[in-house]
Amino acid sequence: MYEPDLEPRNKSGLRKRGIYILPNLFTTGALFAGFYAIVQAMNGAFDQSAVAIFVAMILDALDGRVARMTHTQSEFGAEYDSLSDMVSFGVAPSLVIYEWALKSLGKWGWFAAFIYCAGTALRLARFNTNIGVVDKRFFQGLPSPAAAALVAGFVWLAHDNTQLLDGFGEDLRWVACALTVFAGLTMVSNMRFYSFKDINMRKSVPFIVIFLIAMFFLVVSSYPPGVLFLIFLGYSVSGYVLWLLEKYRARPGRKG
Repeated sequence: MYEPDLEPRNKSGLRKRGIYILPNLFTTGALFAGFYAIVQAMNGAFDQSAVAIFVAMILDALDGRVARMTHTQSEFGAEYDSLSDMVSFGVAPSLVIYEWALKSLGKWGWFAAFIYCAGTALRLARFNTNIGVVDKRFFQGLPSPAAAALVAGFVWLAHDNTQLLDGFGEDLRWVACALTVFAGLTMVSNMRFYSFKDINMRKSVPFIVIFLIAMFFLVVSSYPPGVLFLIFLGYSVSGYVLWLLEKYRARPGRKG
């Protein structure tokens, strides 16, 4: 995501107000991927919808980095990025899972989908107002791309294992409902999630790190639906684990 505080300034110290092509091309690509996910969900192609949301995640991760690397941050880019995120990681996942599993639950289904959608809007608004205030090493609340990946990963995994999951029957819809509500509420919670922003990509690393990165991509490529869902499921509960650890360490009378 963009950080407006890092916008380039002119000689007088005022922010440059401009629209830069390169980073906004990535943002537009992420917006299109979110829109494509909605269209494919309406057509019943839920696996393609899930993949499109993951593509939006990749493009969203690139636009801010490209802007910082090329010194093309702008206030326009920050606002455009937030609106794109709302579509790709808020509206798209909620509509995809609603069409796939929640529609038949009646009011409970659309209520769960709305909780997720509203949670995304609130999460993005809080992120934009907290830039430069909170510890950059941690996100306050589950990031909206991770929440979208959790929902989309579940849809993709279930769609890819229809025979295996047929035994769950209608219970699967309630699992999807609970997961959607969990993702929406976790986005607006005060749980801290590691942001990975303190990792210096320009710093030299041991050879083993490169090997582990290669192994990571190998594992993901072995079965993307299952591996990606487990990764983001683990990340979504990591904030609660961190909270429990902090509570444990802060117990009265505990030494060290």
